[in-house]
Amino acid sequence: MQIQINTDINIEGREKLAAQVKGVVESALSRFSDSITRIEVHLSDQNGAKSGQDDKRCMMEVRLKGRQPSAVTHHAASLDEAVDGAAEKLKRSLESTLERLHDIRQT
Repeated sequence: MQIQINTDINIEGREKLAAQVKGVVESALSRFSDSITRIEVHLSDQNGAKSGQDDKRCMMEVRLKGRQPSAVTHHAASLDEAVDGAAEKLKRSLESTLERLHDIRQT
């Protein structure tokens, strides 16, 4: 499972942040690693230097073997919360998608 991290120019501490994000993604999605070819994580600060409520954005796009890409987005007050929220949304989405595929193959 390849994990690619992209940030906008308003995000600081990219290397440390990338390691942290990879850890969160691997932890949340490790049980799906056989089905996933790549995950792209896009982090951005919508308001730049200005502060604002829920201005941090994390978009995760997953590519499953033999399937079209799927994406989720989560906005939060901090990057940690945005990453955690997006990882949880992606986990639920993958559970649903892979469960449906499994049910189809069973019939």
